[in-house]
Amino acid sequence: MSAFSVPLSKLADMLNLETIYAPKDLKDIPIETADVHRPGIVLAGYYQYFDARRIQIFGMVEMAYLQELPEGTRRVHLEKLFQLTPPAVLISRSLEPLPEMIDFAQKYEVPVLSSSETTSTLMSTLISILNVELAPRITRHGVFIEVYGEGILILGDSGVGKSETAVELVKRGHRLIADDAVELRRTSNRTIVGTAPENIRHFIELRGVGIVNVAHIFGIGSVKVSDKVDLVVSLEPWDRSKTYSRTGLETDFYDILGVQIPSTVIPVMPGRNLAVIIETAAINNREKKMGYNAARELLARLGLENDIVE
Repeated sequence: MSAFSVPLSKLADMLNLETIYAPKDLKDIPIETADVHRPGIVLAGYYQYFDARRIQIFGMVEMAYLQELPEGTRRVHLEKLFQLTPPAVLISRSLEPLPEMIDFAQKYEVPVLSSSETTSTLMSTLISILNVELAPRITRHGVFIEVYGEGILILGDSGVGKSETAVELVKRGHRLIADDAVELRRTSNRTIVGTAPENIRHFIELRGVGIVNVAHIFGIGSVKVSDKVDLVVSLEPWDRSKTYSRTGLETDFYDILGVQIPSTVIPVMPGRNLAVIIETAAINNREKKMGYNAARELLARLGLENDIVE
């Protein structure tokens, strides 16, 4: 079960659902699990492992099966299902609900909604939405920007130049997703998605200038609502006592909610064009994902490929 919830009204809006019956305002009905369920064998009376917290989806198979049952048997199975009070019942393909379904929905106060989509499409879309809305999440201080199709999370102490670098990247044609506060969600065991809190979306704070609305100044094409995090870039003042990577042969990782994201540390000093460096890091990360590693090729050309330590 997720620590978060999403109101049924939001799902209804996103999926364009028609409300057939609602015991109360849909915004007051929380959905707390990303799993959904087609009753199937439950309608035959088998309830072992049944999870009543899941949204129940009735498709053409379920509706046809119910119509073939004797009325008494149909009422018994439907009442037992609605008696467990699932958070909602969705009917796909705009199929007409059975009168008994409405009767028991009203008796046990279970909302019933309808979708014009096929059952498979409805389920896959609903699961995708729930995986995002109910995903574990944290907020990090930083900047999130799309560079050449790569989601780049820029971290660093206040005043190191994150926002200034983001503005330069936007001027160079890239898209801002979040500044200052980045909301990160784990939508799968391998994927972190970043976005901005809605109330500060598209705004950047620049010291000496103030608050800037990037979408207004640079155009709507300069912003994006969310993206997958592909690379973490940490900016820090240049420390001459520290050794920084010069080959990029080994990949470092940054842990976000248990997901390991490729990362790199970029030392900051006067004269370094951070925007260009981050552009290069983004392209280089993309090449690595496609199987190409420039450092390995250079060592191979020098005849030192046997010196590569895996």
